[in-house]
Amino acid sequence: MSSARAIQVTDLPIHAVLPELLSALDGEGAAVLIAPPGAGKTTAVAPALLNRDWCTGTVILLSPRRVAARAAAERMAETIGEKAGETIGYLTRLDSRRSGRTRVLVMTEAIFVATILDDPELAGVSAILFDEAHERHLDSDLGLALAIECREVLRPDLRLCVMSATIDGTRFARLLGDAAVIASEGRAYPLAIRWLGASPEKRLEEAMSAAILTAWRDEEGDILAFLPGVGEISRTEALLADRLPAALVLPLHGQCEPAQQRAAIRRDPQGRRRVVLATAIAETSLTLNGVSVVVDAGLSRRAEFDRAAGVTRLVTRRASRAAAAQRAGRAARQGPGIAYRLWEEAAHAGRPEFDPPEIETSDLAPLTLALAQWGSGDPEELTWLDPPLKPSVAAARSKLASLGALAGEGDEWRITPFGRSVAALPMDPPQAAMVLRAAQWGEAETAARLALLMQERGLGGRSEDLAHRLSRWNADRSPRAEASRKLARGWADRAARMVTASERRWQRSLGEVLALGYPEMVARRRDASGENWLSAGGRGYILDPVSPLASSEWMVIGDAQGQAKGARILSGAMLEAKEVEQGLADRVERRSVLRWIDEDGRVEARLERRLGAITLASGPDPKPDPDAIRAFLLQRVRDKGLEILPLGRAGKALLKRARYAGLEVLSEDRLLADGEDWLAPLLGRKLDAIEPAALHDALRNRLSWDEQQALDRLAPAEFASPAGTRHAIDYEDEAGPSVEVRVQALFGLDRHPGFGQPSQPLLLKLTSPAGRPIQTTRDLPGFWRGSWRDVQRDMKGRYPRHRWPDAPWTEDPSLKTRNAFEATKRT
Repeated sequence: MSSARAIQVTDLPIHAVLPELLSALDGEGAAVLIAPPGAGKTTAVAPALLNRDWCTGTVILLSPRRVAARAAAERMAETIGEKAGETIGYLTRLDSRRSGRTRVLVMTEAIFVATILDDPELAGVSAILFDEAHERHLDSDLGLALAIECREVLRPDLRLCVMSATIDGTRFARLLGDAAVIASEGRAYPLAIRWLGASPEKRLEEAMSAAILTAWRDEEGDILAFLPGVGEISRTEALLADRLPAALVLPLHGQCEPAQQRAAIRRDPQGRRRVVLATAIAETSLTLNGVSVVVDAGLSRRAEFDRAAGVTRLVTRRASRAAAAQRAGRAARQGPGIAYRLWEEAAHAGRPEFDPPEIETSDLAPLTLALAQWGSGDPEELTWLDPPLKPSVAAARSKLASLGALAGEGDEWRITPFGRSVAALPMDPPQAAMVLRAAQWGEAETAARLALLMQERGLGGRSEDLAHRLSRWNADRSPRAEASRKLARGWADRAARMVTASERRWQRSLGEVLALGYPEMVARRRDASGENWLSAGGRGYILDPVSPLASSEWMVIGDAQGQAKGARILSGAMLEAKEVEQGLADRVERRSVLRWIDEDGRVEARLERRLGAITLASGPDPKPDPDAIRAFLLQRVRDKGLEILPLGRAGKALLKRARYAGLEVLSEDRLLADGEDWLAPLLGRKLDAIEPAALHDALRNRLSWDEQQALDRLAPAEFASPAGTRHAIDYEDEAGPSVEVRVQALFGLDRHPGFGQPSQPLLLKLTSPAGRPIQTTRDLPGFWRGSWRDVQRDMKGRYPRHRWPDAPWTEDPSLKTRNAFEATKRT
């Protein structure tokens, strides 16, 4: 306990609120600590807990990144005059220091999730501290949800503390059961902001190197520059080597060796002035000694899962205001500082307040599998700050089910025995499935190395060809490469113990191994240049034609970046055609495929051998399934509408009449929905081969007797004139339902004929005795008393043998001539 007390004498702002924090943890057992950068929360809180009566086990401090975890442990150990691995230890994937004496263990969030899943009671653990919780990593949110349930159900004595500088304390406090919120002051060193503005005409590395040169010239102290990724860091480093040869330029990112990372964090032993080029890895948790100047490009690169493409892609976004504040604060951790920002002050308010939580943007397959392993098939059963999005959970379940790791439907899903083995390996589910399946064939270590190669960017170089990277890594004798091989060997041994090895063993190519976990990412070249590719999952991808992979006909895509359409291939492994046929034989389907041939207006049936969306072979199908053809044609009619059917004039008129009569049974929506009943029996292989009369009869037969009566009453097929003649009503007329009739047939009619319910006027096309049009009207009484006078004068001259009375609405209707009509009346 003396080491813990030694730490507490350090003069840090956090010590002013430690008594309040300790009291909250002693009592309620949970607390939220808000402390600005430099207050000392990362290095002071965990050791202070070791003196409490309830703290008989280990205190776990969670750190968002490996670099920060190692640096925090080494800093705490140095403070008490020890080395990391004694009282204070750390545990990361490629590096760890701990012993039987270790009481404070700093670990990454992903390792904690694996720890609590393996031991839900967390035996021997007294407290968990979630540092930098504002970053909202997926493993952080998941780990907190599991820890809360562990405390509620299994370990009421477990202490939980959420710590950060920029979180919404009230939300986290509510999540922890209305826990106390304790705020600490920081060291209030002055911080100046200098707005350099954006330079869109310049490449980022050009703008950053120019800003760094300005800061080097105008300021004192070491410089910390934030760039979005490793590529930008490398290019900026190269420019500074020529433009600023006097500076000690050091990169700081996750791919650096531990020794390089330590050199970037600490002052130069020879007193040289440093320029540290860092990713967001230096945004929180780390204190870089000697830094008083920050140059911020204002960009963040993060992984976002594209559900449509099925890949996680790296995207570059504007850094949030909270991230910019964290970065600027690095300059004033140990004294007055200045931050240079490569954007305009006026544009700062338009940046998002916080970066979105990973639970909203990430592939949720690992989280969903972890919850199934925990025993919670439904994520809503746990307590979340932001619950997982349902569409993302559904996509994750589908992905896990295709791997054989989950089984179920709806919200009732369970982990399979194979899924438990997948969950036991510390990698994404497809990679774990790949390693386990490869272990059955004696290829566990190759698969494990491949999995690690895909996770550790830069390991083995930057070639798109994973085989080339693996070869370089195997020959690399650096500490990082050695540690990576040791880790992969451990994964392979673990996987081998979980499977039953096959008696038949052979060496598989790297592409075959990769396909064991990513069968949907098997892709075939679509052009001679090797630029365009189609995956078995149905997505198109683009490859740089100069890539060594471009010459291969087949490959398995390991990583891609970009939108769902035309994502760029970042890595892959070549595959031979015979390997596709042999190694993926269980996924090759033989099926009849139907397609519509527009030129012939017919269905074509072909037999195809397919690997997902990739056609391996194709030929005519001599005996297609008639039911399948009918279903295909029905779907085409549903997609295109009834107008693609040869309805004929009578069929079209019937449907129009039904619409005017309001008969739902013949509405287009109803007919399309009920196509199996009335249309399917008429279908062959060509739609235009259906007889129009047969279609009319099929439609008419859908009407009951009452509906037929209603149809004839409300939308009659014919119009009966006062003269006794019958005329077909044209329901296809663009002007509306109309009828053509000789004007004499309407004599004696002083009310305009109508139809439908509510009634609407029938369009009358009035003709002369010779059948020539003389007037069109929807107001017969108005016509009689209006323009009839003009018609009368014209018609008397043209047709003097016919009747043209002054008041036709009072006359008897008849098509006879005047003399014949009068003779009839006399008799």
